[in-house]
Amino acid sequence: MPAFGALVAEPLFVMVDSAIVGHLGTPQLAGLAIAAALLTTAVSVFVFLAYATTAAVARQAGAGDLASAIRQGMDGIWLALLIGAAVVAVALPLAPWLVDVFGASDTATPYATTYLRISSLGIPAMLVVLAATGVLRGLQNTRTPLYVAIGGFAANGALNVGLVYGVGLGIAGSAWGTVIAQVGMALAYLVVVVRGARRHGASLRPDAAGIRACAQAGVPLLIRTLSLRAVLMIATVVAARLGDTDIAAHQIILSLWSLTAFALDAIAIAGQAIIGRYLGANDAKGAREACRRMVQWGIASGVVLGAAIMLARPLFVPLFTSDSSVQDTLLPTLLVVALSQPISGVVFVLDGVLMGAGDGRYLAWAMVLTLAVFAPVALLVPSLGGGLTALWGAMTLMMTVRLLTLWTRTRSGRWVVTGATR
Repeated sequence: MPAFGALVAEPLFVMVDSAIVGHLGTPQLAGLAIAAALLTTAVSVFVFLAYATTAAVARQAGAGDLASAIRQGMDGIWLALLIGAAVVAVALPLAPWLVDVFGASDTATPYATTYLRISSLGIPAMLVVLAATGVLRGLQNTRTPLYVAIGGFAANGALNVGLVYGVGLGIAGSAWGTVIAQVGMALAYLVVVVRGARRHGASLRPDAAGIRACAQAGVPLLIRTLSLRAVLMIATVVAARLGDTDIAAHQIILSLWSLTAFALDAIAIAGQAIIGRYLGANDAKGAREACRRMVQWGIASGVVLGAAIMLARPLFVPLFTSDSSVQDTLLPTLLVVALSQPISGVVFVLDGVLMGAGDGRYLAWAMVLTLAVFAPVALLVPSLGGGLTALWGAMTLMMTVRLLTLWTRTRSGRWVVTGATR
């Protein structure tokens, strides 16, 4: 449950931004949709900073070596700062070109560029949050990330409302509010991790060999995440080419889908830490039993979330937009999203199991295969018709392919490798 609260913070940031910016107008919401897709990609491709760190720290903790566990986490934090600086250096000058590549309309382009340039300044902070969160998850401390997430979410909402409407900065105010909240979260995490390092005698200094090893371990997960982000970017590009109404509706649906994805991923995050600990302690049986129980939780949670989306559709749609055409586009597409939630529940759980086991290489190739199936189907949507509903039907196909590849690997048992390191 604490992992759930912490995970939903980031999609809630986007949902709050969408709700606030959506009432500025449809062009502003369309601009936010494109900028948010680019920003989420810039951060999410480096999610290995959290996932790889969680698995490595959990294995070392299971083996009883807390000092080495935290030292590996510090390597991840230093790597996060280096990557964050590089991403900002690229994003600032290339923002107009990136927005244009997404096929933004003339009315949405200036809003997308403004939001992208300002929000990119928060990327280093968010990467530090990812790495530090991985340290705490690996130590099975999910309460601290929950508290930091609650504080960050509250600050983000207050700052957005104040800067967008109170100060009158419009979409720029929404971007600045999010950056300030993200920096505050990173500072809070650093205080906690540094205290833990000093308590267990772990060095805080950057270690070139450790940072390099952390980067190498993250390469397979980077490939896996790049493939997943490519899926989401292709979906956004297709939606943008369908028109402002469809891309605005797509942004709302993607925000909701991300929220449910992170909610389901809470089970997987707990599984990463638990399975890593079992494998580090040479308990293969415990790891298998934990996997079985998490799959049950994933199915049940997916059914509950799907039913909640179905029942709440008429209630939450007006919160995001008053445009009747956007609302009409949303309703049938949300039905597709709701029906796919049980599939998503199992996918996210099995993804977490294999990450906790350090089975990154298989995850990379499985996601590349999924992208190869999804891309041609999605790109045909504008020419074949069906609009946004057909596009999200392609997204459901993508999740089904992921289910088949992950289930096959889990059943094989090849992921069960015990010891302090894989």
